[in-house]
Amino acid sequence: MSGFIDGILGVSPLLAYTLVALLVFAEDALFIGFVIPGETAAVLGGVVASRGQVQLGLMMGLVVLAAVIGDTFGYEVGKHAGPKLLDSRGLKRHRRKLDKAQDFLRRRGGSAVFLGRFIAFFRAVMPALAGISRMHYPRFLAFNAAGGLAWGVGFVLLGYLAGNSYEAVAKTVGRDITAVVVVVALVGAVVWRVRAARRNRDTAS
Repeated sequence: MSGFIDGILGVSPLLAYTLVALLVFAEDALFIGFVIPGETAAVLGGVVASRGQVQLGLMMGLVVLAAVIGDTFGYEVGKHAGPKLLDSRGLKRHRRKLDKAQDFLRRRGGSAVFLGRFIAFFRAVMPALAGISRMHYPRFLAFNAAGGLAWGVGFVLLGYLAGNSYEAVAKTVGRDITAVVVVVALVGAVVWRVRAARRNRDTAS
């Protein structure tokens, strides 16, 4: 993996743009996030920009665009392949994680699409699960675009600020972001339950 990363950092600007965008796209569209997490590619894009090899704004834009298009492709795959996709050999071994992702999507709807962007496994499968569940596409796109924008800009900027410390940042931030998202999801669930209880009391009275 280290040699692969160093290889990306040493390529021409055009190839750097292309490789980073393709890796981000493929994570959601082709489920390669199990092998190469998308945040690694996004952070690398920022590192290349910090070295003056590419433009930071353009790299951010390409990463966000690749994330949104990749999610859309994954959504269409899930929509048309349906249950056959879940029974594929590559996903069967992740059955427990898939069940958690599906449950999260059922409970949180569009919010799960946004929050899933910040959790490695969810990021790779959530678009397809949204397609399988037949989530209304405009709703999916809205949350997908919001998540892609926040994630893409954030991780590229982290790589830009980190410079040569990209490996530590990619690993540490991946863990910390997951923890933060879990906390946010729990807080959201508590707020939702409190509001639901208040509505029920108001209706009863």
